[in-house]
Amino acid sequence: MIVKKKQLSHTRDRCSEMFCFTWLAIVVWRWTGVNEHSFIAVKPDGVHRRLVGEIIQRFEKKGFRLVGMKLVQASEDLLREHYRDLRDKPFFNGLVRNMSSGPIVAMVWQGLDVVKMSRKMLGETNPADSLPGTIRGDYCLEVGRNVIHGSDSVESAQREISLWFRQNELQCWEDSSGHWIYE
Repeated sequence: MIVKKKQLSHTRDRCSEMFCFTWLAIVVWRWTGVNEHSFIAVKPDGVHRRLVGEIIQRFEKKGFRLVGMKLVQASEDLLREHYRDLRDKPFFNGLVRNMSSGPIVAMVWQGLDVVKMSRKMLGETNPADSLPGTIRGDYCLEVGRNVIHGSDSVESAQREISLWFRQNELQCWEDSSGHWIYE
């Protein structure tokens, strides 16, 4: 993957070049500041437990902007690529099986430090180590059923977003509450 860095001002044109796909390479603009993006997925256990609305509400109340969302039944191939960094772990096959066992709500959120802040909102991977008030601290008991995935870095977010979304599936829209959230 070729990554180009570019910072754009907080104007309407900031989304026009978000993702450019070609046959030879994927060019991803690195978004920083209020334009940063993160990939968040409500896992099958979160969908079956009807936690999607609560999770979306937490991100909206925080002030992040939803720019992409879809309900999908992920293929094992997609999940193996998504979790490729964990392929040597003993739990890898069980993770792929669990993630392919039901629908996933895949989302892209935008906002200031959204990757870092969303990781704090999610809590620790092990729910037993998660503080009350975090998503996993409030809704999870076991690592294997921790209801949500979130990108752990801006680079991971770029890779994950390009796996789960096409360019035309991400929306650029002006949030009228932005001036109440950012200085």
